[in-house]
Amino acid sequence: MPAMFKSTNSPDTSASEGENDELKNARTTNGSQATSDTDKDTRTSLSTSLRPHARRKRIVVAMTGATGAVLGIKILIALRRLNIESHLIISKWAEATIKYETDYSPKNVRALADHVHSINDMAAPVSSGSFKTDGMVVVPCSMKTLAAISSGYCDDLISRTADVMLKERRKLVLVARETPLSEIHLRNMLSVTQSGAIIFPPVPAYYIKASSVDELSNQTVGRVLDLFDLDTADFERWEGWKRES
Repeated sequence: MPAMFKSTNSPDTSASEGENDELKNARTTNGSQATSDTDKDTRTSLSTSLRPHARRKRIVVAMTGATGAVLGIKILIALRRLNIESHLIISKWAEATIKYETDYSPKNVRALADHVHSINDMAAPVSSGSFKTDGMVVVPCSMKTLAAISSGYCDDLISRTADVMLKERRKLVLVARETPLSEIHLRNMLSVTQSGAIIFPPVPAYYIKASSVDELSNQTVGRVLDLFDLDTADFERWEGWKRES
């Protein structure tokens, strides 16, 4: 049959081929889009799973029986004000010193911390290196506690947690409160310093011309927390000699 008289009953193969191409293109496009979306979702999920879980900065505060309990109390108050998560350990003799030197009771001091651990609880979270913390301050630090940390003798939670800080290479500050110092004290201080700890004697800063013991304590607390990159803004910093007008 001549082409000009082509039967209307014959299928229009050119139109069908055009439609098939369109469907094929649509499937390819949709398939690519679906693959792209899947890859994007996978990347987002993977990114989310790899992102570290955000948490508050976490500091362990240990109080021993040395004089200077007010320093530990003021550090707890400062950490609360700075929204730092605090984990408190109080020794038996620290409780006695708190009652003798301050108007606080051990119960009041414990209420200042976010978490409190018994000194005898060797299974407390802070006893493990897998429990993430940003450091520890022993304030005040007795010479007995210093000796235990220096020798690695972990017979209570304070010495064990300090040992964790050293082995995990985390910040450990010991506010050593004793005078005068014997050779044994000095050797222990040197030993823990070589192991990574920081010895911080609460030496008064007379240049601030404090009008009270409270001001001197605030300066000490502020300088201790400086070591953890925390600013209490509670004391006057040295800015050179002030000329009298």
